[in-house]
Amino acid sequence: MRQACLRQAESALRLARFASTMSSPATSSPSQSGAFATSPQPATALHRATPATLAAVLEQLPPAQARWARAAGFDAQPGRILLLPGMQAEVQAEVQREGQGECTALAGVLVGVDPDQPLWQLAGLPAALPPGTYALADADEAQRPHLLLGWALGALPSTRQARQSDAATAPSLAQLVASPDEQAAVAPMAAAIGEVRRLVNLPANQLGPEQLAQAVADLAARHGARFRQWMGDELPAAGFALVHAVGRAAAQAPRVAELTWGDAALPHVVLIGKGVCFDSGGLDLKPAAGMRWMKKDMGGAAHALALADLLMQAGLPIHLKLLVPAVENAVGAGALRPGDIIEAGDGRRVEIENTDAEGRLLLADALHHAIRSAPTPPALLIDLATLTGAARTALGPDLPALFSNHDGWADALLAQGRAQADPLWRLPLWAPYRRMLRSDQADLLNAASTPQGGAITAALFLESFVPPELPWLHLDLFAWNLEERPGRPRGGEAQGLRALYALLSQRFASACSAFA
Repeated sequence: MRQACLRQAESALRLARFASTMSSPATSSPSQSGAFATSPQPATALHRATPATLAAVLEQLPPAQARWARAAGFDAQPGRILLLPGMQAEVQAEVQREGQGECTALAGVLVGVDPDQPLWQLAGLPAALPPGTYALADADEAQRPHLLLGWALGALPSTRQARQSDAATAPSLAQLVASPDEQAAVAPMAAAIGEVRRLVNLPANQLGPEQLAQAVADLAARHGARFRQWMGDELPAAGFALVHAVGRAAAQAPRVAELTWGDAALPHVVLIGKGVCFDSGGLDLKPAAGMRWMKKDMGGAAHALALADLLMQAGLPIHLKLLVPAVENAVGAGALRPGDIIEAGDGRRVEIENTDAEGRLLLADALHHAIRSAPTPPALLIDLATLTGAARTALGPDLPALFSNHDGWADALLAQGRAQADPLWRLPLWAPYRRMLRSDQADLLNAASTPQGGAITAALFLESFVPPELPWLHLDLFAWNLEERPGRPRGGEAQGLRALYALLSQRFASACSAFA
């Protein structure tokens, strides 16, 4: 009979996994998708375990459930799930003596977890577990915010589900018990991550420069912020000649979208997001494999939009400026050419070594404009960009590269990355490599002629547009999941967003204007 019960539990789990492939509620808000429940009754206990802690966890279970887990061979490897069936009280003694009995309601769930990945420990459960209400059996208050956010991310619909789902027919997800305050704390970040993914996943024929600039305008309207944009042939006179040169060959005109929010007397924080809606490489054309996913080259802009939204929702006491230079790097009669020399917004002349090193040109003009137009010297400049393949070669897809001219800000962001399970890795602004950007015809090259140190030379190019006294953080992102993982569908991904939001929330809560 024990084997029959085991087969029943396994069957329920298979059915739940099948249900997870069907459509889910089309919403980016975990509170609306039914990911959480407020009332703890009735709730099935979730028991987290690692191979090292499994014996202690089993000691806390009723003896029949512990024997069930041992008989099933549950080893608490990350991602393993074991449903614990309840037993009728009148046959418990017989179950203990002869291993027989009837399965009744689900009594608990054992979950194998990776102790080094708190954010993702529960991310696969909302879709994998049978519909119902669940509660964490342990009270790890330090990890609980990560666990709740991971659960919420696991409940977000995929791009296909969001497009196809019908709320009236979508199956229910498992729900985790969380207080209203906990749900309110998790919802904005989960929604922001969902929005980054949504924007990055949009194809270029649905999200061009015009639509990306409109997303900035819509965000400004939602928060009562000021919106302005420059586009097409007006860009050079406005100080955006590099942006214009990159985007002028595309069907949609290049543009720079600007959002300004908050009291100008408050600390001035600048967010800049690279908005290349598709990157062919220009005349230095990418190969087909390298071009296939270049719809994601506006991932920096998606991050900047999401971070600005979070900051404004929180009412942070800052003066916020968001800049999104939005272009398509296309091939056409007006395309930027290798060897062209363009005057940047700061008056320096940039020689084009490689037309596929276009993102840094956009960011350079945006950095100069942000500094020049600031009512007071910015307290912090942040740019976010899917900038170099070299950063991915060095650090892989999951670990963004951080560059900064200020150790205090860099160290604080790295610390928040560790605290928020949102890691980054700092790479050096190695000054001797500036020689690689020297031009015989102009003030500097847009790229080194050698591929070595490509992420560093790109960051050095940007650093040259930032006065050394102004704190600056540059994040070189991948913004993409190469494979399907629990809570992390293949496609667009937010990286560094939680770390940046935690840093800014902590640092500017008291409206300080400089980092000690």
